[in-house]
Amino acid sequence: MFSGIVEAMAQVVRIDQEQTNKHFTLRNPFGDAFSIDQSIAHNGVCLTVVSSDKDTYTVTAMKETLRLTNLDALKVGDYVNLERAMTLDKALDGHIVQGHVDQKATCVERRETDGSWYFRFAYHSTPEMIKRGYFCVDKGSVTINGVSLTVCEPDVQGDTGYVSVCIIPYTYENTNFKFIGVIIVYVSSLFLPEAVTASPIIEDMTAIITINNIAFLAFIHFLLFLSIYYIYYTILF
Repeated sequence: MFSGIVEAMAQVVRIDQEQTNKHFTLRNPFGDAFSIDQSIAHNGVCLTVVSSDKDTYTVTAMKETLRLTNLDALKVGDYVNLERAMTLDKALDGHIVQGHVDQKATCVERRETDGSWYFRFAYHSTPEMIKRGYFCVDKGSVTINGVSLTVCEPDVQGDTGYVSVCIIPYTYENTNFKFIGVIIVYVSSLFLPEAVTASPIIEDMTAIITINNIAFLAFIHFLLFLSIYYIYYTILF
């Protein structure tokens, strides 16, 4: 579980193809070596550390992950947003993010707005998906490239859904949002309620987007609160 609060960016230093898998080696921005099997969100995608030393570490993405996310477009030198998994003593500053990305989206608009930044993304949507609850809600939570954000101006026109977000200067400078450009890319289908995510490619920029179901999220928050309450008052005391 993650919260959508990006801790740092990591630069890709090596990419190895092994059959349908890709092994990404990145520079470790935290100083201490990661543990093997540790879960790290990369652009909002939960990946497992398979090797690590003090300076670099390696994660593996399988075919399905590469198909549904923008990790397959990464090149050596690109930057990804990182977040380590939450612990029970860590504040939930964003919203609950599982790290299971559903699809990619197109950045169709980007502009500066009196110091902050406005981004608009387009993604594939169908009436059937909407009936099943896969849509954005105004003022709801969404994750783009692992960044927890608030939905604004959600819309659906035909088979295309739209969602906009506003980025404060700190987030813009300290995440790979500053590398996102406006291009047209293919988008894939949506899966379960989650959060949204955008990519680190400077020229060939895409955004991984997942839809956050508000009712589902509220239920998960309630369960998390009960779990923490139980652990704190029953086990610790």
